[in-house]
Amino acid sequence: MLTTVFGAKCIGIEAVPVTVEVDITNGIGIHLVGLADAAVKESLLRTVTALQSIGYRIPGKKIVINLAPADMHKNGSGYDLPIAVGIIAASGQEELDAADRFLMMGELGLDGTIRAVSGALPTAELSARKGFSGCILPKESAIEAAEYHLGRIYGVDSLEDVIHILKGEDRDRWLTYASGEYSCHTVSEGGPGVADIMDFADIAGQENAKRGLEIAAAGGHNVLLIGPPGSGKSSLAKAASRILPPMTPEEALQTSKIYSVAGKSSLRNGKTWDRPFRSPHYSASVSALIGGGSDNIMPGEISLAHNGVLFLDEFCEIPKKTVEALRGPVEDRKVIISRLRSKIEYPANFMMIAATNPCPCGYYGDGDKCTCTPARRSAYLSRLSGPIMDRIDIHIWINPVKASSLVRRSRSESSREIAERVMKARSIQHERFMEDGIFTNSAMGNKQIEKYCRLSPVCRDFLEKTIDRTGLSARACTRILKLARTIADMEGVHEIGLAHLSEAIGYRFLDKPDIMLL
Repeated sequence: MLTTVFGAKCIGIEAVPVTVEVDITNGIGIHLVGLADAAVKESLLRTVTALQSIGYRIPGKKIVINLAPADMHKNGSGYDLPIAVGIIAASGQEELDAADRFLMMGELGLDGTIRAVSGALPTAELSARKGFSGCILPKESAIEAAEYHLGRIYGVDSLEDVIHILKGEDRDRWLTYASGEYSCHTVSEGGPGVADIMDFADIAGQENAKRGLEIAAAGGHNVLLIGPPGSGKSSLAKAASRILPPMTPEEALQTSKIYSVAGKSSLRNGKTWDRPFRSPHYSASVSALIGGGSDNIMPGEISLAHNGVLFLDEFCEIPKKTVEALRGPVEDRKVIISRLRSKIEYPANFMMIAATNPCPCGYYGDGDKCTCTPARRSAYLSRLSGPIMDRIDIHIWINPVKASSLVRRSRSESSREIAERVMKARSIQHERFMEDGIFTNSAMGNKQIEKYCRLSPVCRDFLEKTIDRTGLSARACTRILKLARTIADMEGVHEIGLAHLSEAIGYRFLDKPDIMLL
């Protein structure tokens, strides 16, 4: 008897259907075909043991299990559940006429329990898009997917629960979400506790750096912080994540899909509007940062930081190969990972905050502590290539905090107050780009720059003279225009003025030819 059950496979952050065909005929042995990897092949022994542990028998016949399409690699343990259901239905031990009307994924334990799987959110989205009667997932995965209201989603704890659902026995008992009609599971709201994130009010001094980070947050611009150890670079970067506005529903869904595919949805504590903050160690490999793998290509740190902040500390200490790999994603806001038999695209629209010391010893600019020669200081910052520096909009030099500022602290603006101004600037950009499919000034292309960054004759002359004097590249010039547009938005001004343009140019001091003579 031939039975068809449906599962799914994630390609990037989108899921595609996988048909699990189970046929039982005269013969002997269990055969799994369909280009499955080791994890899927091992599922046979898990599935057989789980079925026997809850009272089902394994027919003494030939069982052929086909995962279609056969030319697409299948990986992971999520196919345990559809394979088990297919064997039960094909052997006639249960009447499961509804088995082909549901999309299901789950890893089986040896006692018949069902464990969470990655990619639940794209799977639930596929179920709703293809018109299935529902999506059956492990309870933890179902809660993750249910928060985005993607059709009828059932959360189960064991294989026996799945059988009850497919037989139509009190299905609402396991219903996690159904278009707002029914919810039986309590879902955790909110993201990580904000108590762990530093407030700008807690950082003494550094008003210039705070201003630069506020502009960066308002327009989604990349930032480079340069200063000696202890000057507050890491604290400022972490505090910057607190002034970003909440994600829109579209941004939240896309970001959560990335975490779901990566199997890290628990790190986001369910549905949250808080933007991600990723801070990989400077020794991270290219694959860890960009993403990679062989047949199962996973998202890297830059995709996990999508719609949030990627903080790269000790920027000059990161291997050159790793830093240069950021060129494409920073510019294109996506990353394409190619392998011999596959090519996956992940979104990577993040705000990069990089921090570095100004010299090998780290103390240049901190009194007379620096022991480096001008040549060594120049060589240290020269580790950052021109193309990388072109892609960083704001360069901020951070001086050590004065003793008077530490001892006699005066009240500075809190992150909440700064966030309100950032939110107003983002609202202006949201209205401006409503028909362009982008959210921030930093994402503008040439057409948007030409339309929204027009300069007066005085500003054009000033920019031309600056380019002639400093030798700025064309990319640096466009980024100055984007930055000036953001500064004007923060003031609620429609036209870019000379003051806006001058401040934007001032944030690119590393482009000046004499900077290496520090």
